[in-house]
Amino acid sequence: MSPSAQALTSTELVRDLAGFALEKKAHDVLELDMRGLVGYTDFFLICTGNTDRQTKAIHDAIHEDAKRKLGIRPRRVEGRGRAQWILMDYLDAVVHIFTPATREFYRLEQLWGEAPARVVAERSPDQAAAASATG
Repeated sequence: MSPSAQALTSTELVRDLAGFALEKKAHDVLELDMRGLVGYTDFFLICTGNTDRQTKAIHDAIHEDAKRKLGIRPRRVEGRGRAQWILMDYLDAVVHIFTPATREFYRLEQLWGEAPARVVAERSPDQAAAASATG
């Protein structure tokens, strides 16, 4: 693990991962604060891609950007083959990338309804360009 990754708080980690997802046009991006509810992670990051191809692209972007910019890799990845629901476990944050129908079917937001949630705003083109220029 790189020194920068060690210095990241779980809140900073989930925000960075959300930003990487948004750069690949993930939508309905939601952070669930799981602290106090489960012992295995601090946050769930839930997002949607329109198709299996887009969920794979979101996965690939998160994986590459987290490795390159943060010096971390997921502990494990599940579901990449079918790409209906891809789970990426970064320990302090677990990323769930869904297709629309699969997200509606599993309804993690409702299942974990007691978790404090934060909707992650979509980035404007200017914000995305600024993030790319600094990263």
